Amino acid sequence: MLNKMTGRLDFHSDALLLRAERQRVISSNIANADTPGYVARDFNFAKTLKAATEGESTIQQTLQAASTTHSNHMPLPTASFGKDGKGPLGYALASQPSLDNNTVDLDRERANFVDNAVRYEATLRFLNGTSKTMLSAITGQ
Repeated sequence: MLNKMTGRLDFHSDALLLRAERQRVISSNIANADTPGYVARDFNFAKTLKAATEGESTIQQTLQAASTTHSNHMPLPTASFGKDGKGPLGYALASQPSLDNNTVDLDRERANFVDNAVRYEATLRFLNGTSKTMLSAITGQ
């Protein structure tokens, strides 16, 4: 019974954590827009959330996972997401070639940032509404 009540909260809390991580990645791309040779990074939000909610791994494990190519390599302290939700962050393709090999497209990154921020806010509102509904049902109001 409790699982039915908290299931929606778990889903939205997982989505909120992933949205915050994606915001960090996009912010890093924007901050490095003028860094020569910097390659923009991102991850597939839908596949990562699906992997976390289907029980393949918890969202905390997904956030803390780091891929290494050799057993002697140290894992990176940042999150590692990929096309399958388990690999490293994916690389963004350059829409316009630049002389310094930087692949950050500021227009695309700004649009992604705003889109992710709006979706983050919507997730917060869902969490708030669900918790208010549950509190109302518990108190009998």
